[in-house]
Amino acid sequence: MQTPLHLTHLIGGEARPGVEGEMLPVHEPATGATYAFCPDGNEDDVDAAVRAAEAAFEGWSSLPNDARAQWLSRLADALEARLEDFAQAEARDAGKPLRLAREVEIPRAVANLRFFASAAVQFASESHHGQAGLNYTLRQPLGVVACISPWNLPLYLFTWKIAPALAAGNCVVAKPSEVTPVTAWMLGELAREIGFPPGVLNIVHGPGPEVGKALVEHPATKAVSFTGSTAVGRQIAAHCGPALKKVSLELGGKNPTLVFADAFEDASGRDRMLETIVRSAFQNSGQICLCGSRILVERSAYAAFRDAFVERARALRVGDPLDPSVDLGPLVSHAHRDKVLQCIAIARGEGGAVLCGGEAIRIEGRCENGWFVAPTVLDGLGPQCRSNIDEIFGPVVTLQPFDDEAHALALANATPYGLSASVWTQRLDRAHGLAARLRAGIVWINTWLMRDLRTPFGGVGQSGVGREGGFEAMRFFTEAKNVAVALPPPS
Repeated sequence: MQTPLHLTHLIGGEARPGVEGEMLPVHEPATGATYAFCPDGNEDDVDAAVRAAEAAFEGWSSLPNDARAQWLSRLADALEARLEDFAQAEARDAGKPLRLAREVEIPRAVANLRFFASAAVQFASESHHGQAGLNYTLRQPLGVVACISPWNLPLYLFTWKIAPALAAGNCVVAKPSEVTPVTAWMLGELAREIGFPPGVLNIVHGPGPEVGKALVEHPATKAVSFTGSTAVGRQIAAHCGPALKKVSLELGGKNPTLVFADAFEDASGRDRMLETIVRSAFQNSGQICLCGSRILVERSAYAAFRDAFVERARALRVGDPLDPSVDLGPLVSHAHRDKVLQCIAIARGEGGAVLCGGEAIRIEGRCENGWFVAPTVLDGLGPQCRSNIDEIFGPVVTLQPFDDEAHALALANATPYGLSASVWTQRLDRAHGLAARLRAGIVWINTWLMRDLRTPFGGVGQSGVGREGGFEAMRFFTEAKNVAVALPPPS
C-alpha cells in the first residue's frame, strides 16, 4: 500500500493546509480504498483565497495580453511534460480508463490552456464610427471570479474554466470536486513550480455546501462559472440573481441520439456509426453530461439496430481502469453506484426490459471492492417514464422507436433538459431541419463529441444558462465599457 497523498490548498502562491486542519478521505473508485486526503475547507479558507486574489488583481490585469498568454503557455508546457503522471492520477482518482485519460482528457486540458493563451492576444473589442462620433468598446476583466468544476472530467473541465478567466485578466479562486481533487492539486503544485504569479490562481478544496457556497456568496467574487448538477445550479442562480452577480451554469443532460433507417442501412458507414453511438452512450461509464442516454431509432430499422447495439454493449470490457484493454471503469463513488442501480430498479418497476447489464459487477483481484456497473440497455419504456426523463449519469441507455421526423422530434424534445443531441441520417435537408428544431445547445450530425474550442458550448432549459468556449468565455469573464468620443462636424 502506498502512503496516502495529503493535498493542500493553493492560496497566494503557497501550499496551505485548511484553517482548521480537518481532512476529507479521497477514495479510489476501482478499489474503494482511501488513497488521498484533501483539506476540508471552510469559509475562512475561501476568504483567505479571495483576499489573495484581490491583492494580485491589479498586477495581473495590468500585464500586457501577451504576458498573460506566456504564463498560460508555460503552464501548458509543464502539464504536457508531466502528461503521464497526470493521466495515472486521473485514472486512479476518477476511475476512468487510463487510455481515456492519457489520449483524450489530459491532452484536452493542455489544449484548453494553449487555446486561451492564444485567445488572450486575439480577443478584440469593437469600434463604431459615422453615426454618433467615434465609439469603441473596452473589454475589462471583472476582478476575482469563482470557478467550480465537477468530478466527472476533473482536469479537463477545471482548465476549461480557469484558462479563459485568467486569459481575460481576472484572478481566480477555483474549487475542484472534493470527490476527485488530485489533478487540480497537482496543477496547483505545477503552477508553484514554474513561479506562476502568487494569488492569480488559487485552489480551495472542500465540500460544495461549505466551500462552494462560501465562494459563490463571497461579496468580492464578481462572477461564478459552475459545472455540475441542475439542483446545485438552481441554488447558485438563486444567490447570483439578487446579488446581480454574473453566472454561467453548465448543468445536466438527457441527450437524444436520433438514428434514421437510411443511416443504419448504409453498409459502408454502419460499423463506424455503431461504434460512435456505443461510445457516446458509455464513455467514462456514462458519466459525461454529453452522453447520448436516449437512443431513438426509426421503427423500420429498430429491431436490427437494437440487436447490433446490444451485441456491442455486451462486448465492452469492464475492469481495472489501469488496464489498457479496459473500455469502462467503475463509477466514481459507492453512493453514485447505488444511485445508478436504484435507477435501473425503477426502470424495471416501470415495465422496462433489461436487454443487457442491469447489475453491479465484481472484478477479481485488485478491484474486488470497486464500484462497477455493467453497461445497461433498457427497452420498452415510453417518453414519460422516469428512465427517459431523469438524468441517470451512468452506463445506462434507453431505446425508443419512432415513426417519422415529427415523432422523432417530439421524443427528442420530451425532457426538460436541452444540452446536446446527435442526428444520424444520409439526408442533408433532414439533418439541417432537425438541427434547427431540436431543443439543444449543440447538435452533432453523424458524429458525437466533435469539439472545436472556438464554438459556443452550453445548454437550454434545465441544462443551464450561458455559454462557454471561444470568445463566449472571454466575453463572460469581462465587462464591456463603451467610450464615446465627440468628433468635429464635417467642414
